[in-house]
Amino acid sequence: MSNVIEIRKIVRDFPLGQETVHVLKGIDLDIERGDYIAIMGPSGSGKSTLMNLLGCLDTPTSGSYILNGKDVSKMSDDELAEIRNHEIGFVFQTFNLLPRTTALENVALPMIYAGVSKKERTIRAEEVLTDVGLADRMDHKPNQLSGGQRQRVAVGRALVNKPSIILADEPTGNLDSKTSKEIMDLLDEIHKNGNTVIVVTHEEDIAARAHRIIRLIDGMVDSDTRNK
Repeated sequence: MSNVIEIRKIVRDFPLGQETVHVLKGIDLDIERGDYIAIMGPSGSGKSTLMNLLGCLDTPTSGSYILNGKDVSKMSDDELAEIRNHEIGFVFQTFNLLPRTTALENVALPMIYAGVSKKERTIRAEEVLTDVGLADRMDHKPNQLSGGQRQRVAVGRALVNKPSIILADEPTGNLDSKTSKEIMDLLDEIHKNGNTVIVVTHEEDIAARAHRIIRLIDGMVDSDTRNK
């Protein structure tokens, strides 16, 4: 298996007044293509910061981050935006959908930035919404959908550009247990279809679905174990 992600000595510091807060303290990490990973850790352990770096939403203070053979730790904001749009699909706890647009339009959005024609966008968005079980909800706006349906739209949007990695940040944080199970079943399915899936969670039962659990404590990897 080839590595989709290689991180070496990643440090992330944040200036706070006169002081510097050291959030990530030299993390090394290899993630294979097709891996299914849960990142865990108590509040303040650095898991959200690591997630932002993995998702190219932030850059490290020092260290290298190789994503699909490219060193993204030295890229400009524009280059990072390009990588995000093509390589990474995001699923957030708060769904992050545009409230005034339909499920179909929300899912099609990343393809606008990728320069896909309107006709192709519509076909692909319909395809993806059908895959996530929302064929009958394409014209509904977020306020006409349940929490679980909104998260399915968000998962569809994450998949639409066929990214190599799906990053899910507390994807079930705002959902009841039945709906959480449905969303995690969907992520399991996405992983079976060949995607690399990385889930940040503080819930052990969610992490138990992953094949590998990485636990952070105080900005360092405390343990890295395989489930299956």
